[in-house]
Amino acid sequence: MGYAEVCVNSPIARRRTFSYSIPPSLKIEAGQAVWVPFGARVLQGVVLQLTDSPAVEETKGIAGIIDVHPVLSPRQVDLAYWLSDYYQAPLYDTVALMLPPGFDRQAQTFLSPKIPDDFDSSRLSPEEERTLKMVQGRDKTSLKALEKKLGKGKAQNLANRLVRRGLLLKTHDLEPVRVKPKTTLYVSMAVSLAKAREASAGLRLKRARKQAAVLDFIAGQSKPMTLAEVRQQTGCTGMQINALVHEGLVAMQPVVVRHDPLAHHTTVPSFPLPLTPAQEAALKTLASGLPKSAGKGASRVFLLHGVTGSGKTEIYLQALAEAVRRGEKGIVLVPEIALTPQTIERFASRFPGKVAVIHSRLSPGERFDEWQRIRDGEFDVVIGARSALFAPQPDLGLIVIDEEHEWNYKQADQSPHYHARTVAIKLAELSGAAVVLGSATPDVETYYRAQKADYQLVELPERVTPFANSPLPRVDVVDMRDELKAGNTGLFSRPLFRAIGAALDSGEQAILFLNRRGASTFVQCRRCGLVLRCRRCDVALTYHSSQDALVCHQCNYRAPAPRVCPRCQNRRIKFLGTGTEKLEEETALAFPRARLLRWDSDTTRTKGSHEAILDSFRRHEADILIGTQMVSKGLDLPQVTLVGVINADTGLNLPDFRAGERTFQLLTQVAGRAGRGPRGGQVIIQTYNPEHYAIKAAAKHDYQLFYEKESAFRRQFNEPPFCRMAALTYSATNDQRCREEAERMKHMLLQEMESRGVSNIDVLGPAPAFISRRRGRYRWQLFLRGDDPASLLARVPIPQGWTIDVDPLGLS
Repeated sequence: MGYAEVCVNSPIARRRTFSYSIPPSLKIEAGQAVWVPFGARVLQGVVLQLTDSPAVEETKGIAGIIDVHPVLSPRQVDLAYWLSDYYQAPLYDTVALMLPPGFDRQAQTFLSPKIPDDFDSSRLSPEEERTLKMVQGRDKTSLKALEKKLGKGKAQNLANRLVRRGLLLKTHDLEPVRVKPKTTLYVSMAVSLAKAREASAGLRLKRARKQAAVLDFIAGQSKPMTLAEVRQQTGCTGMQINALVHEGLVAMQPVVVRHDPLAHHTTVPSFPLPLTPAQEAALKTLASGLPKSAGKGASRVFLLHGVTGSGKTEIYLQALAEAVRRGEKGIVLVPEIALTPQTIERFASRFPGKVAVIHSRLSPGERFDEWQRIRDGEFDVVIGARSALFAPQPDLGLIVIDEEHEWNYKQADQSPHYHARTVAIKLAELSGAAVVLGSATPDVETYYRAQKADYQLVELPERVTPFANSPLPRVDVVDMRDELKAGNTGLFSRPLFRAIGAALDSGEQAILFLNRRGASTFVQCRRCGLVLRCRRCDVALTYHSSQDALVCHQCNYRAPAPRVCPRCQNRRIKFLGTGTEKLEEETALAFPRARLLRWDSDTTRTKGSHEAILDSFRRHEADILIGTQMVSKGLDLPQVTLVGVINADTGLNLPDFRAGERTFQLLTQVAGRAGRGPRGGQVIIQTYNPEHYAIKAAAKHDYQLFYEKESAFRRQFNEPPFCRMAALTYSATNDQRCREEAERMKHMLLQEMESRGVSNIDVLGPAPAFISRRRGRYRWQLFLRGDDPASLLARVPIPQGWTIDVDPLGLS
C-alpha cells in the first residue's frame, strides 16, 4: 500500500502535512486534489508527496479524488513548501495561492436510508424514528437540511446513532462547483439542404408554418448560430425548436464559450521601436540571462534602474519577444490595477492574441477561463498584479516586475504575507528563468543587493520619448512656511497657482497630487476638543463631502456628518485637514473654467473605472487630474506639462524607518509624469520640510544622493538591508489580554534564544501597534531583528491568535 502526504484545508493543520493511505482503487499523483477524512469532517486537500511509509503508525484512507488531473505542478509544490518555510505560513495558505479559481469548496455530508424490510421500528427512540422518517423516501438527504430542522448538535448525534445501527449510510460529496466553463447552445442543420426543403414543405402541409419558417432560416445560415440568436431573429419558442430537434432535422449542441477580458479592447499590432545605445546595451545584458543563454553561475536577477521615461517598458517588450523566440514564456507584474489597462494596451499590441490578464477586478468566470488557458499554454505573456505570479505559466523563461519598489507587491491583509519580488526570485530559481526588477526609484534593499553584485545592475540614465531625448522636468520646492508668512493660507502656493493658470492658458494638462482621500481628514469640536473617532478602530473618521458622511478608512464604518458635538452639544464643529475631495472643490473655485477629473479609490470602485478615467484624461476631456498615489505610477501622459504636489509631508513623519524612502519614491515617481511630450515639464513640490534629504534628493532626481543618506541611517540603526526583521502581532477584543499574551510570547522567545545560545537577534517590544485597535480588536506587536529571525520562530510553537509577518514593510 502506498501513502500520501496531504496538505489539508483546516486552520489547525498549520505548517504540516498529514499521512493518508492510498486505497487500491485510486490512482493518486503528487499535486492532485483529493478529499480526506479529518476528524469528524471530510475536507479538501492536495497531495504534496507520495511515500512508501507513513509518518504516523495509524492512517486513514483518502476518501476520493476531486480532479483526475494534478492542480499543482512539481515546481509549484516546491514553491508552496518554500513559501511556508520562509514566511512561517500555514501550508494550505501557500498552496491556495496556486489553485484554480473556484477550487475552494466545502465537503457536504449526505445520509441515505438503508432500512431492511423486517426492521422493527419500535426499537428506536421517538427522536430516532422521527429522524429516520425525514430521510425516508429520498435517495439522499444532506446533513445540513437535518441540522436546520433539528439543530446542529442534535442532528449530528441522531445521524451518528442511526449510522451505527446500520439504518443510514453516510456519504460525502463536495458542494456544487461555483465556477465552471460557460457553455452556449448552438443550433445547426442535422440533414442535407434537400432533405430540409422536403421537411419544410411537409410541415407547411401540416400547418406547422412557424416550424417550417424556423427550419428554412436555419438551413439558410452558413454556420451554426446560438439558440438565443435564432429565437431573436425568428421569434420562435423553445418548444418549436425542440420539435425540430426531436424530428432529427436540427441539431442543438452546447459549445464552451471563453470569457475574454480583452474582448472590448481594439488592438492594433505594433512593432519594436528603435533603441538608444543605452537601451541596446541593457537589452543585450538582459538577453544574456535568459535560460538558453546564461552560463553556469551567471546572474539571473537584473535590476533595471532607469529614470522616469527612460524606456524601460520597451526593454521589457523586446526581452520578452526574445524569450518567446526561444520557445519560452513570460510573466509581467504591475503594482496597481490602475496601471494594468495602459500596460495591457502596449503588450497586447506587441503580442496580439497572446496576452492573458490576471487581477482582482476580473469576474470569477474570467479568472477561471484565463487560468485554464494559461495552463494549456495558449499565452506567451501573463500580465497582472502580484497574484499573476502564481499563474500556471508553462516554459517560464522571464519574469518582469515593473515598479519593483511598490509596497503593493507585499500581501499584507492575509496569510501568507509574501512579497512578490522575493517569491519571483525563488520561482525563477526553480524554473531556471530570469528576473528583471525595473524601477526609477529602487527599493533600498534591492539596490543594496545590486551594489553587492547579488543582482546585476543595468542602468538607463537618460529619458527617452517619441520626441527624441527629453530632459527630466525642472522641480521647484516651495516652503509653505514662507507662504504663511506672506498671508497665503490656501491650498495653492503662489508659484503653483501661477503655473496652473499658465498651463491652462496654453491648453496643456496638469496633475495635482495629494495622498489623502476624502474631504477633511478629521472633524473636531472647537469647544470641548472632541475628535470624532471610529467606534471599532483607533483612528479619526474622515469626512467625505460627496457622501456627507464620516468614514473609517480602516473598517469602512460610516456615520452621518454631525451638526452638533455628540459630547457637549455645541455647534462649533470644524472640518479640518485636506483630502482629494476638498482639493477638487478648491481647484474648481480657483479655476472655474478648468475641466477636472479625480482619481482615487472612491472614484474607482466599479469595473473598468480606472480605464475610463485614464482614457478620458488622455483624450484631453479634462485639464486637471487630481489624485492619490494612483497618479504617480508609471503612466505615460505626453500632454501633462505640470505636476503639483500639494503636501509632500503627509507620510514623512510616520513612526517608520521607511518613511523617508516612501516619500522620496512617491515624489520622484509623480514628478516623472511631467514633461513626456515636446513641451517639456515642470514640477512644484509644496512642503514644510524643504531641508529633508528625501525632498532635496527628489527635487534633483538624484537617487544616488538619497541612497547614500538613507543607507547610512539604516546602517547606524541596524535596519534592513543590514538585518532582517519579523513582526509578530497578537489581536483580541481585550487590551489587557493582548498585552499579557505579548509579554508571554516575548518571555518564550527569550527563553528559546537563551537555551540555544542565540545572541544575534534582538526582541523589540511588546508595544501597541501604530493603529492599536482595528475592527474592534486590540493589537500588540513584537519585532525580531537580526540575521535570520524566521529560523528562531520556526523552533517556537506559535499559539492561535498570532500573525507572523517575515520581512515586514515597516514598524507600523
